[in-house]
Amino acid sequence: MVAHSRAASAPIKIPGARILVIEARFYEDLADELLAGATGAIAAAESEATVVTVPGALEIPATAAILLDAAERRGQPYDAVVALGCVIRGETGHYDIVAGESSRGLMELSIARALPLGNGILTVENEAQAYARARVSEMNKGGGAAEAALAVLALKRAAEGV
Repeated sequence: MVAHSRAASAPIKIPGARILVIEARFYEDLADELLAGATGAIAAAESEATVVTVPGALEIPATAAILLDAAERRGQPYDAVVALGCVIRGETGHYDIVAGESSRGLMELSIARALPLGNGILTVENEAQAYARARVSEMNKGGGAAEAALAVLALKRAAEGV
């Protein structure tokens, strides 16, 4: 297989791809920005987003596994997953647990299932950093997570000859 680079201005188009977006709503305004970025990128790729909400980042990996299994059983598998949320450092070690374990769970899920996954769970020191990364008008990390999942999906399909 030969790897090809693509111009940054050439968006990936994967018409009809089914993308599962799981968003943690612990920080409502940040979640809105992350979701707007992700769904915008998915729509630009001509793919379909199914959005599911969970309370926090720790719930994302298990929810993804549950919904991926259910979709497979229905014969309507998802092609990729996008995880969205935010973990802001506080005064206790809880930050390290939430940031590390949500990331670990997602990575294990992605590797075990050969699943394209975009990790858009922000891990930041403060709200200012979070908003700068979440806002579509700034760093648009929600859109970036969706674009990452779509890029890996495109590679997977090319490798499989689809």
